[in-house]
Amino acid sequence: MEWTITLNEENRYAEIVTSGVADRDGSLEMAKEIYWVLSHSKTTKLLIDHRNISAVSGGIVEIYQRPKEFKKIGMIPGIKVAEVVKADHMAFFRFLETVCINRGFMFLTFDDKKSALKWLLESNRDRIIDGQEM
Repeated sequence: MEWTITLNEENRYAEIVTSGVADRDGSLEMAKEIYWVLSHSKTTKLLIDHRNISAVSGGIVEIYQRPKEFKKIGMIPGIKVAEVVKADHMAFFRFLETVCINRGFMFLTFDDKKSALKWLLESNRDRIIDGQEM
């Protein structure tokens, strides 16, 4: 998987645009680079645009382990992540979303960038799901 990372300093978020095949190894390498960028920019919001990926790979167990692997890298649950995906990959990323939310991450999947940015940039206090701030 390939990616580019751009910082939006005005709105204080990092935007990642991916392409190629989204797999475990590529995702973890990307997460390491994202962690480095976030730790050096004091940004805690991510917009990950996966609309250019050609395929996704990974089984249920692999996806279930992903949040634990993110935490090992240094990603903390306080990071707010909005992912934009194509309809073809929505089921995969919705499952990842559920697993991440259950592990304490603020993580939502969208099919359009406008909605993703709206959620990403809103105040955390404005979003409460199941009694918890998101």
